Amino acid sequence: MMTNSMPLHIDTGAVVIGRNEGEQLRACLRSVKRKLQHVVYVDSGSTDDSIDIAIESGVEVVRLDLSTPFTAARARNLGFSRLNESMPDVDFIQFIDGDCELAPEWLETAVAFLKHNDNVGVACGRRRERYPEATVYNWLCDIEWNTRIGETRACGGDALMRKTAFTESGGFRDGLIAGEEPELCLRLRQKHWRIWRLDEEMTLHDARIMRFKQWWTRATRAGHAFAEGAWIHAAGHEKHWAKETLRAIIWGIGIPIFGFILGLIDPRFFLVFLLYPIQLIRLMIRGKKMSMRQRFFHACFLLLGKFAEAAGILKFLFGRLRGKTHGIIEYK
Repeated sequence: MMTNSMPLHIDTGAVVIGRNEGEQLRACLRSVKRKLQHVVYVDSGSTDDSIDIAIESGVEVVRLDLSTPFTAARARNLGFSRLNESMPDVDFIQFIDGDCELAPEWLETAVAFLKHNDNVGVACGRRRERYPEATVYNWLCDIEWNTRIGETRACGGDALMRKTAFTESGGFRDGLIAGEEPELCLRLRQKHWRIWRLDEEMTLHDARIMRFKQWWTRATRAGHAFAEGAWIHAAGHEKHWAKETLRAIIWGIGIPIFGFILGLIDPRFFLVFLLYPIQLIRLMIRGKKMSMRQRFFHACFLLLGKFAEAAGILKFLFGRLRGKTHGIIEYK
């Protein structure tokens, strides 16, 4: 009988990406190596001891060439290429970020699901925050990870992917600094692959968002991803992230600017700012099963986040006007 310390899936490999993850990376690699023999770690210019930790863990280490701006998409593609070169018989790839720890039973469930559902290209599960009670920002991340169970439109950075599906779709888009997973899933669905969220614990994540500035930067990155995704695919049938971009522009830019300008002409136009408390109440009513206090804070940050997202959209558009691509937006 095989023990938990022995690799269970010879047809499955893992690609782990990271940058300055330190001891979190050690826990991540330990959890993956407990299940898999074939593990590639791609490092994106760490200045701590991450590479030494990966070497000590016995995984193959690849250093991302930093002469080109690094992105998580580039790192994952490089990891996949290296894994495919060394182990061409691998059928499934578990992508996981270096600040996450793989749940003990995840691979058994996810691999079995993909093997019994040939038209499913991606299986993902529940990602949880390790310390949701530490800060309101970590708590917000934990809520964000709790997506709908069943067939879905996209996955996050942690997911088990079928190699044939990943290859057919062309992999991640190297230049995207954020939102690379939903963009890939869009192309997977165009190839008639399905994405499925299983009711199973998948990974434990540590956001380590301790300050408002970190949360704001992360939300700004989301806005940048919305704008870039819409720029690439908005003309398509699904109008990828066009609605998210438009909402951020309306709430984060349109209402404040036009409300202020028109209010200077006629003070009655300042009443437009009442839309914000109305929207706050609406978000609280539509909120998930939480206490009233939790609903209030959740709604406040959802609304406030539209201003940060709008800043990210402007960052993307100004970059386009200058003909420059913005570098990765880091919040840690």
